[in-house]
Amino acid sequence: MDVSNLLAIRPAPRAVFDRLPTHRHRARFQVRAGGAWHPVTWGQFALQIRGVARWLIEHEVEPGDRVAIFAPNSVAWASAALGIQTAGAMFVPIYPASTAEQVAYILEHAEVRVVFVAGKDQVARLAQVAHGIEIVDLETASWPVDAPITDEQSIRAAAGRDAAAPTLVDARLGAIELDAPAQMLYTSGTSGNPKGVPLTHRNVGVNGADWLVCNAPLLSEGDRDLLWLPMSHIFGFGELCIGNTLGYETYLASPHDVLDLLPEVAPQVFFSVPAYWEKIARALHAGKDSAEARAEALRRATGGRLRFCLSGGAGLKLEIKEQLHAAGVLIIEGYGLTETSPTLTLNRPDAFRFDTVGKILPSVEVKLAEDGEILARGPNVFAGYYKDPEATAAAFTADGWFCTGDIGRFTPDGFLQIIDRKKDILVTAGGKNVPPANIEARFVDDPVIERVVVYGDARPYLVAAVWVRPDVAADDRARAVATRLESINAELARYETIKRHFIAESPLTVEDGTLTSSLKLRRKAVYERLRDRFEALYG
Repeated sequence: MDVSNLLAIRPAPRAVFDRLPTHRHRARFQVRAGGAWHPVTWGQFALQIRGVARWLIEHEVEPGDRVAIFAPNSVAWASAALGIQTAGAMFVPIYPASTAEQVAYILEHAEVRVVFVAGKDQVARLAQVAHGIEIVDLETASWPVDAPITDEQSIRAAAGRDAAAPTLVDARLGAIELDAPAQMLYTSGTSGNPKGVPLTHRNVGVNGADWLVCNAPLLSEGDRDLLWLPMSHIFGFGELCIGNTLGYETYLASPHDVLDLLPEVAPQVFFSVPAYWEKIARALHAGKDSAEARAEALRRATGGRLRFCLSGGAGLKLEIKEQLHAAGVLIIEGYGLTETSPTLTLNRPDAFRFDTVGKILPSVEVKLAEDGEILARGPNVFAGYYKDPEATAAAFTADGWFCTGDIGRFTPDGFLQIIDRKKDILVTAGGKNVPPANIEARFVDDPVIERVVVYGDARPYLVAAVWVRPDVAADDRARAVATRLESINAELARYETIKRHFIAESPLTVEDGTLTSSLKLRRKAVYERLRDRFEALYG
């Protein structure tokens, strides 16, 4: 596909508005309800976006203000995000699975003016932590678009006022500068609270243009995609925006039903995380007798039309990529971080190596520090963490290179390989970034548990090794530990919970290399020493 006419850098909402002359009455989304699919047209989507923008402007939200979204995927979510940007504000996505504690921190730290939620239960839940912040329920304030207007203060009523007098929204959209903040995502640090990562329209626009150029051979206008990735993550929001740019018809799914819907929808485009590609690869075993039988099994599992497939969030196992490719599906994988908008390197349909994360994007510079850390700079790299000059200073070298925290090496033919991680961050097979120290810190001064070490990088869930205090009776240890873990799990987001554990007998010591001289944990040494026991918990 020739993408040259799509490479102009522009605020994300313009991709929707620019499609209206040709696509107004075509389906942009398909939403499943009552066992059937229901279309939402480009025109309806644009109406919702402008309604959100008009409502925010009327409620004195100014350019640069922060507006949060704390809701699961929906057309309303997408409309809210792009409506916030249309009004010149910065949208702040919050994972739907976040705990009340996590939500409260983000709302306060980002100085959020308005927060969009979905449903009365979530309104009630948020009211306990969103003090002084206006809460807007997306389920009742504006959608569906053909519902009668019963509240003149609703977003749908604002959309009607915009249709009658569009200059207010047009002026705000026209005044947006590319270097203005577009979105702020919160990313896990190695310990403590998450850090706000502001990204400008230029940051994400340049990265999107690079992405289009690299993947052009697999791209086609008007494809069908099946979107289930959380839009609150940059990977899922990126899929939404690519769909706007390329005119996709997007079928919305949830993490629970997406694989069941895959053969029914039969998309050409599918973005996913390793855990789901691994499940799809299992379908090959149904046709293990021959290459053609395996290919047919894959076609039955996916609908048989897959052409453009991405895996992100964490590394996908080499054997999974090889198995799927042999059966007729190429999985494209790259590397990046939220701070880099997000992609730094990418395998391409005409240049890929499954043992790497690809080659450097056209607009990016990447090099290795003396210790092998991957350093990056370019127009896609953010300028610094929100209200955190200390963390910002630590994230950049003196001459302006961003320190990724990952250790890499280049192959002789220019592909990047990730060989280690400097930061103590676990990335699960579901693509969730989890700092284990934040979970382990909850057991400090615990009456039963002396120490916990959390494990789960590239695995489907978290497990742990537990050391019990010597004064706990031997015949009561198993019950007491299970009770304490259950109590702590109740305080954590679902993806942070410890699903299984074992009680370790041998202590960690300075002498065996598992503790530093100041008694800090040497995580990698513990993982190596106990790897077999950790891995046995996944059996």
